[in-house]
Parts: sequence; C-alpha cells; structure tokens
Amino acid sequence: MDFLDLLLTLVCAAAGWFWVDTLRAREIARDAGKRACLRAGVQFLDDTVAGTGVTLSRDGEGRRAIRRTYRFEFSDTGDNRLEGSLVLLGGRVEYLFMEPYRMTAAPNQ
Repeated sequence: MDFLDLLLTLVCAAAGWFWVDTLRAREIARDAGKRACLRAGVQFLDDTVAGTGVTLSRDGEGRRAIRRTYRFEFSDTGDNRLEGSLVLLGGRVEYLFMEPYRMTAAPNQ
C-alpha cells in the first residue's frame, strides 16, 4: 500500500466517522427539542431539526469538541410556526432557545 492509498483510506474513514457522528448528534438534538416542547406544552412540528452550523470548540475541560447548531419549529396554537434553536457541544445540549409564545392557562381542577 503506498502513501496515496493510505491517505485515501484515512480520509474515507474520517468522513464515515463524521457522517455517523452527525446522525447521532441530530438524533440527540431532535430528542432535546421534542422534550423542550413537551415541557412547554407546545407542539413540536415536523418531528425534525435542521442543522445550521458546525464549528470546533473546547468543552469545559479544555478538550476539543464539535459544536453543532440546530433549529426547529414549534406551534403554541396549532396554526402558527415559531422557531427554536439549540446548540450541542459534543453530545450534550449546551444552549436551547425558543421564540416567545403564548402560554395558555391550565384548566382548573
């Protein structure tokens, strides 16, 4: 095996790892967005998140990690679309934001 074959193999392995890691991170983000909407009593729309950015950063312990930003949509009334976003650092949610929405009062029991 010459140097070019080795380099191509390493590049393909790195691309495969990044692809699988991105799928895992997307699932974590989708679940976090869905849980946030459930806690807030709003509807998580389209059952998906969309990636909007990827950067390298350092975590709290100084290790390099991939920071990914996602956006999602939710509805407070069922006939509008509001936007939320979240940031993952590695596999952990670092930040979650939901656009201001109308809160309905819980029925008296």
